[in-house]
Amino acid sequence: MSTPNGTPTKITQGSQTKGGIGESTLRPDGTLKVTGEFAYSSDMWHEDMLWGQILRSTVAHAEIVSIDTSEALALPGVYAVMTYDDLPTEVKNYGLEIQDTPVLAHGKVRHHGEPVAIVAADHPETARRAAAKIKVEYRELPVITDEASATAPDAILVHENRDDHHIGHVPHPNVVHRQPIIRGDAQEAAKKADFVVKGEYTFGMQDQAFLGPESGLAVPDEDGGVHLYIATQWLHSDLRQIAPVLGLPERKVRMTLSGVGGAFGGREDLSMQIHACLLALRTGKPVKIVYNRFESFFGHVHRHPAKLYYEHGATREGKLTHVKCRIVLDGGAYASASPAVVGNASSLSIGPYVVDDVDIEAIALYTNNPPCGAMRGFGAVQACFAYEAQMDKLADAVGMDRVEFRQLNAMEQGTIMPTGQPVDSPAPVAELLRRVKAMPLPPEQQWLAAGEQADVRQLPGGLSNTTHGEGVVRGVGYAVGIKNVGFSEGFDDYSTARVRMEVVGGEPVATVHTAMAEVGQGGVTVHAQIARTELGVTQVTIQPADTQVGSAGSTSASRQTYVTGGAVKNSCELVREKVLELGRRKFGSYHPAWATAELLLEGGKVVTDGGEVLADLVDVLEDESVEVEAEWRHRPTEAFDLRTGQGFGHVQYSFAAHRAVVEVDTELGLVKVIELACAQDVGKALNPLSVIGQIQGGTVQGLGVAVMEEIIVDPVTAKVRNPSFTDYLIPTILDTPTIPVDVLELADDHAPYGLRGIGEAPTLSSTPAVLAAIRDATGLELNRTPVRPEHLTGT
Repeated sequence: MSTPNGTPTKITQGSQTKGGIGESTLRPDGTLKVTGEFAYSSDMWHEDMLWGQILRSTVAHAEIVSIDTSEALALPGVYAVMTYDDLPTEVKNYGLEIQDTPVLAHGKVRHHGEPVAIVAADHPETARRAAAKIKVEYRELPVITDEASATAPDAILVHENRDDHHIGHVPHPNVVHRQPIIRGDAQEAAKKADFVVKGEYTFGMQDQAFLGPESGLAVPDEDGGVHLYIATQWLHSDLRQIAPVLGLPERKVRMTLSGVGGAFGGREDLSMQIHACLLALRTGKPVKIVYNRFESFFGHVHRHPAKLYYEHGATREGKLTHVKCRIVLDGGAYASASPAVVGNASSLSIGPYVVDDVDIEAIALYTNNPPCGAMRGFGAVQACFAYEAQMDKLADAVGMDRVEFRQLNAMEQGTIMPTGQPVDSPAPVAELLRRVKAMPLPPEQQWLAAGEQADVRQLPGGLSNTTHGEGVVRGVGYAVGIKNVGFSEGFDDYSTARVRMEVVGGEPVATVHTAMAEVGQGGVTVHAQIARTELGVTQVTIQPADTQVGSAGSTSASRQTYVTGGAVKNSCELVREKVLELGRRKFGSYHPAWATAELLLEGGKVVTDGGEVLADLVDVLEDESVEVEAEWRHRPTEAFDLRTGQGFGHVQYSFAAHRAVVEVDTELGLVKVIELACAQDVGKALNPLSVIGQIQGGTVQGLGVAVMEEIIVDPVTAKVRNPSFTDYLIPTILDTPTIPVDVLELADDHAPYGLRGIGEAPTLSSTPAVLAAIRDATGLELNRTPVRPEHLTGT
């Protein structure tokens, strides 16, 4: 059997002093990915394996009258067909927080593309043909698609027998979760406002559009269990949901992380995991499932589309008086991460500004639209789009420069959040704005080449040759955002790391084993850097992530470097203490060389250039190894009060600011983003090269939702209309602008090395910056994403 990451990744630097924290070490998987040699989960193979296929609903809301599998079972090469009635236990649902998602539809389907039956066959085409032969009779029901249809007095309930812990505080059973945040008296404060602006904003449904569609391989074990090789974001969360459905103890469901082709939140929920395991246990053979791109659009959650209603007020001097807002998120048919997204959207809804009087409400709906859940930015993205548009409107009303208006109202360390929580680490919002504004602007009309000939590649429309500069107008826009880091609202957010130190071939080697899902964020590099820094070794081996070590939590919420990095650091420190104790026992307290080593170890540096101490360290470890498995937790948080929204809900905040420069063909409505400059505080850049890559990647993802990305759902049928990259557009290299980055490092004393999570913040502010620049170029209000040509031309 060939399994991605099936052998440890050895990361070696040539010098004892290289490759530690603060250096731009290269990714061990980088060359393989660039050359196409990296093994992803879809590349796995097992002798005598079968192929799985999922039959999905063709309607969004309907009763299932009957399912006939006889023709599928009669097809040569088919080993198994399973429906809801074939599930082996009484546990037939799963979910991240609320277990409301059926493994296979029962009684009714609630969204277009919901799994109804699964097939295992000896060839993928046979499996697809068999699935097509399953006959499902539906009796269609009215669809719930928006707040009006979801909360009407006579609305059909998406979940008829709902009994989760949120039901007691929501105004209607079709509301997943509601979080108000009340601080001060916004109604009274509004009377003091000299200027008031209101806005209604629409944010489209975005897809994670990761590189590798969902895939995995389930292999039955001799003990009656199963081993699942899977591309996921959270191995232990998958395990917790999978084992009860299979009727197996968790120890009999072994999971190994396989090559992950990106995630961005879309792999936090289960997709084909349970289906592959069910088929493997039913047939007694390995079963591989690989989605095609069409199926992937139905197989994972998306970013919540939203309606946002805002009111901001300010004095003549430009100080904010109050903010009122209401955020309505469409969670689709199942809860997924909607409650947590509501918490983020509400608590971060006014942005990185000082406002004493706020009246905020955020809700997520159950509808028959596609399920929505985690995606990079997680509720804060939608809010940032709206509050930054409001800040521009209000600055114009007051008559102030838009950046200076933001700086005047910017939060700083010590600011009290709307939730009552003090910001107790650096919050350089005004400085980030100053830095991004101070960056040189790209030259005007840079599309003019020698001889005043237009280079159409640099113009709106690009190589379609729609313009040579006629009707092209430049615009500049600014935005800044705030994003929480880590799991919040009282979640027990921790990670585990196992570190072993031993001598191999006369050289000390550290081995790091965690369950962290490497989804492209660079944890495999950072963990080695931490081990080198804390233990002073040259060679570090990163073991494949699996469930044979304690949980590392999810690779989401910008938390892995903070939490799992913290666990690796903690384990390394404990290993260091044990090595010291071995040295004391072997050499005694007065051995000169070991005394030197002890001092160096206590200072966090083991090895000197002379090598004498290293030799003694080798002597200590040559007959035994030292291994520690330890957890690391950040400081506790607490749930927001369900009436007032007050509480210490977030452990850390991150901040980024953008300046967008765009050129717009005002006649055709085409936009070219010329530059997206970013300034971001990262606390400490553990790997500067990776930091820049994360910021630029998040920036482009925000650009995508600004001008092109949206899953279109038919408002009448609730069917997805564009489940392919032919019709769902994402930025290519030709759409990617210049992205200069200014990295600020202001340490957070509560975090390992002072670091901040960085991956999400740039996704927040890039979208409203692009919209602000387009508004600057056109003078249009533009209160929705993405902006399309018809919004710019009125056609």
